[in-house]
Amino acid sequence: MADITHTAVLGAGTIGSSWTALFLASGRSVAVYDPAEGAQDAVRAYIDQAWDTMSELGLTSRGSPDRVTFVRWAREAAEGASFIQENVPERLPIKHAIFAEIEPAVEPDAVVASSASGLTLGQMQAGWGNPRRFILGHPFNPPHLIPLVEVMGNDLTDPGVVSAAEAFYKDIGKVTIRVNKEVPGHVANRLQAAVWREAIHLVQSGVASVGDVDKAMSAGPGLRWAAMGPTTLFSLGAGSGGLAAFCDHFSDTFNGWWDDLGTPQLTPEVSEMLAEGLGEAIGDMSIEKLAALRDSKIVKLQMALANVEKE
Repeated sequence: MADITHTAVLGAGTIGSSWTALFLASGRSVAVYDPAEGAQDAVRAYIDQAWDTMSELGLTSRGSPDRVTFVRWAREAAEGASFIQENVPERLPIKHAIFAEIEPAVEPDAVVASSASGLTLGQMQAGWGNPRRFILGHPFNPPHLIPLVEVMGNDLTDPGVVSAAEAFYKDIGKVTIRVNKEVPGHVANRLQAAVWREAIHLVQSGVASVGDVDKAMSAGPGLRWAAMGPTTLFSLGAGSGGLAAFCDHFSDTFNGWWDDLGTPQLTPEVSEMLAEGLGEAIGDMSIEKLAALRDSKIVKLQMALANVEKE
């Protein structure tokens, strides 16, 4: 993907700013479109903050934080860009309007990827005259630190576009999975939604506090899941018998747990309960300090995992 030297980011909120920083770190230039007041200053501040953490991960050796430009119109950003990452608000009229604006300016061989988490590829394709170069490229927040990108095309996508996107993402340090069927939330968000649903149920039922439920995850399954996925890990739980032996031994146990899982809804009352519980757990720590702590831990985890893979 060395031939991709110029990229574009449409929509530069938290996700778009993170993508911008990562594209710059990989040695590409980036044209950014975001009509919000103060967007330029916010993006530059985000790049400055992200650069240090990316440098710790060895991601900035090819890049410069200065190769970013800001444009007034989405079509200006698309002109001459070989890879375009779209991150505008997840409302179909807004996305469709952006797609209609940029389509005449998109290079014939460019890839346009959407970061959408709640909308499906099919819903978004309706905003194109011909969506042949348009795919889903959904990251996990923040994209400059979390490797995952969920990639999807369909029968309206040109052959090779998904593979080209995967190659580009790999070149900038990402890990991709292919989504083979449209479902709301794709893959990773559905997994975390399932876990959070039961976390809320445990708190709502009085089993444990918000803080202790979070500790149970970060000090328990979360550590294991950073190394391997749940099915692979469970295959190790029955020794040489593997996954088949594990399922045979624990089928009644898991079926009983699944039957007992809760189905809470995020009502105002539940939201207030969670907010109060989180306040008790984090005390007077600000959101900014909490985010910095998250990023620091993620960087150290990534570095540790990378060192293990090199052994």
